[in-house]
Amino acid sequence: MANWVTFGRFVLLFVLLAIIYSNDPWLQLINAPLTVLIIALDGVDGWVARRFNQETLFGATFDIAIDRIVETVLWVVLAHLGFIGVWIPLLFIIRGNLVDAIRSKGAASGTAAFDMMQSPIGRFLVAGRFMRAFYAVLKATTFAWILLWQPFDVLAPDFWAANGAWLTAVGLGLAWASAAICVARGLPVIIEFCVNARPGKTDSHN
Repeated sequence: MANWVTFGRFVLLFVLLAIIYSNDPWLQLINAPLTVLIIALDGVDGWVARRFNQETLFGATFDIAIDRIVETVLWVVLAHLGFIGVWIPLLFIIRGNLVDAIRSKGAASGTAAFDMMQSPIGRFLVAGRFMRAFYAVLKATTFAWILLWQPFDVLAPDFWAANGAWLTAVGLGLAWASAAICVARGLPVIIEFCVNARPGKTDSHN
């Protein structure tokens, strides 16, 4: 059941993309609530897995993969539409690839992604429920805030002319804060992997 909730988020993402690019400003008014729903369901699938004792390595890996797809696609879309700089999705893609490559090592040995963290700061920043929730809320707020105002230059041009500058600035500030937390949560994974790597160990292709 939990995995179906996760898959549902994937389907809703494409519904959101269709609306964003629909050129229908009235339909685009549901951008923000739909974005919040997609990200909120990330907590629902975890709750369902714990409630019905369905926690599995596959489920944890699948959930993280969908998280990565949702956030990466939305960052790229926001950059494509000119709401944020292209450096932000590039940062998330680079960080995501590095972290996922490291986590794949753990998955191969049967270790879930968040169980790989050993240091107290790593557990707090990466695996802790507070930081995971805070990061999810920050990204949801960023995406929803920026997409909320997408149709207002057409629906309320006078309002947008008077307020668009500061509304856009708030969106950029949220995006930069999300990028900062992205780096802060990625560094412990990379650092612990490097520290715990066996001295002298080489890849099989070397």
